Amino acid sequence: MTDERGIPRREFLKSAVAIGGTAAFSACLGREGVDVPIGPDNFSSYPQRQHAWNEALPRDDHGNVVAPNHRVLLYLNYRREGQPNGDDRDQVETALRGIEHAYERSGDGLLLTVSYSPAYFDRFDESLPEGVDLTDPEALAPFEDPDLDTPDAVVHLASNTAQVVLGAEEALKGNKSTLNGVEQPDATLTDVFAVADRRTGFVGDGLPAENADDAKGVPADKVSENAPLFMGFKSGFKKNQASEDRVTIQSGPFTGATTQHISKLQLNLNQWYNQDDRWQREAKMFCPYHAENDVIEGAGDNLGTSSKIDDCRPTDETAREMGVVGHSQKSARARDDDDSPLILRRDFDSTDDGAASLHFLALQRRITDFVDTREAMNGTDITEQSAVGQRNNNGILQYIRTERRGNFLVPPRSLRSLPPAQPAGDAQEVTHESS
Repeated sequence: MTDERGIPRREFLKSAVAIGGTAAFSACLGREGVDVPIGPDNFSSYPQRQHAWNEALPRDDHGNVVAPNHRVLLYLNYRREGQPNGDDRDQVETALRGIEHAYERSGDGLLLTVSYSPAYFDRFDESLPEGVDLTDPEALAPFEDPDLDTPDAVVHLASNTAQVVLGAEEALKGNKSTLNGVEQPDATLTDVFAVADRRTGFVGDGLPAENADDAKGVPADKVSENAPLFMGFKSGFKKNQASEDRVTIQSGPFTGATTQHISKLQLNLNQWYNQDDRWQREAKMFCPYHAENDVIEGAGDNLGTSSKIDDCRPTDETAREMGVVGHSQKSARARDDDDSPLILRRDFDSTDDGAASLHFLALQRRITDFVDTREAMNGTDITEQSAVGQRNNNGILQYIRTERRGNFLVPPRSLRSLPPAQPAGDAQEVTHESS
């Protein structure tokens, strides 16, 4: 849809989210033409698990969760030295509840999480409980040298409605006294935190193609009009994702929490589309069997609830006989004893800094689960017994460059506002004065 200004509506909305600010928010109000219901006065029905988004999101025809289109990541540093105090905790919680009052918790409304880094927890005398596996970020392959993100916290805002993520962000910064007709509290997030970085992005059918012109290195007219991601294929199949239960910490003072890894991956789309043909892209994203047997139609909607990796031949056999292995084929080897994937992906594309990239956001019970999944993706064992290279013909490794990595803990809702390292009692029982 193009309006009288000649700019496609969805392209404008994505650009507005990337730019941010009150002017972009006001512009979205005039372009989206949607009414988002306000949130409740009482949040007792909200799940303790901040990351429990799936029930609030729509499904496609196959039952796969449809990810929110628009995203903002706010990287934050606590303004005080030492341990947080009660006043700051109450201020953060009050600010968060302000935007939750303004927008309902849904795909078209607002979904959010607040997470904390190992650097944040280093300020406490006590260590995190033994059951919380939150390690410092590090390079996870011999060929990468990423910058390591160590802010104190990250707020993840998500919605199908651009004005929602922009409005929520501006209210948290104290730039909106009224949001969606709801008066906002005087308390602001930025009174307690300084914004260290802001990252944005999008995911959804057609959005990458509509925004390809915003990024250098994206071949003209090569990204499918139906693809939800820059590399042309869908992801997030139900059977290839860990469940929210699987990624949730099950015991201890952080019961209901999860860990989160966020990496920024630069994409080499010129090589992906211009050097490789469709057969190679299918073989490297999924597996050679899929390419040989025309398993995938378009972006892969026909695959249903899984990428059908079980149909592929064993990875080591494929590597020896074909000289190429698929990304999904390798990654699927990282499963638990119940044959469940270890991570729940909520990643999205971006044109931040004028380049095509992917913010790879993964949730898992332990950071070790992500490390194990990445090890499977690296395929080092495969390279040692075949002609597959360290990166060449090794899934999609030659087309991505890891620029940044960060690890975080997403505490339960009752501990989301400046949590201590060792909460007293069960997480379910913790309350705030602002409740």
